[in-house]
Amino acid sequence: MPVFQTQKTLQIEINKAQNQSKKIGFVPTMGALHQGHLSLLGKALSENEITVLSIFVNPTQFNNVDDLKKYPRTLEKDVALVKKLNENILIYAPSVTDIYDGDTTSASFDFDGLESQMEGKHRPGHFDGVGTIVKKLFEIVKPTNAYFGEKDFQQLQIVRKLVTKYKIPVKVIPCEIYRETNGLAMSSRNERLSEKARYESNLIHKILLQAKEKFMLKSAQEVTKFVVREFKKHKNFTLEYFEIAEEETLLACTRKIKNKNYRGFVAVFIENIRLIDNISLK
Repeated sequence: MPVFQTQKTLQIEINKAQNQSKKIGFVPTMGALHQGHLSLLGKALSENEITVLSIFVNPTQFNNVDDLKKYPRTLEKDVALVKKLNENILIYAPSVTDIYDGDTTSASFDFDGLESQMEGKHRPGHFDGVGTIVKKLFEIVKPTNAYFGEKDFQQLQIVRKLVTKYKIPVKVIPCEIYRETNGLAMSSRNERLSEKARYESNLIHKILLQAKEKFMLKSAQEVTKFVVREFKKHKNFTLEYFEIAEEETLLACTRKIKNKNYRGFVAVFIENIRLIDNISLK
């Protein structure tokens, strides 16, 4: 299975595909792969002739140095998983130097306010880092289609805005949240949870489902108060935020407007590990 560590060697292979007018599907990840990532790869494989996977823990999107240090890095295991799925997937696993060439800083982006909501409030500079790495990867891979999971829904909207504002010729394909059997949204961070915490974290999805049900009859403010109360009942969890926002703009819902699509977003800590999730409130 080909694993490319430099832009140059990857692009030699990609150029062959482009010369043959083959569609290129791209799945960008930070590694520690799980079934959610594999589901993105499966979709990419079914819709393109060539599939590229990147594995790169991007330092510029971490505003917490300790979080960056502790982020799981399991390249050998990741490659084995991908190989089992399909041996023809091209894996790009670059170094920080290959990506940033000695200048590990973020560019500044204006995403029309999307970057100022929720995660943007709690993780300053995070979306500048996301925009920087996604733009770089798109320029390297030049994909036809790029696949992003809806667990990071705000990031998905940021990437869509990036593509629109910079006129990048790639189609962004959203993919449904892939969940563990207990309902916990799959995430590389789940690997850091104890077995007990991983089991208990199904609470997050349970509360979101209850919020969805209540939103049919109650206001956003009432549903938010309910979610805050529910998490307070469980001392192992620390709620950072719960917010109901309109899907396109990510602006907080102050009152429901007919024909608008809303989504509930949550960030919560358990065992000092930060987990995020969201749910459509249709």
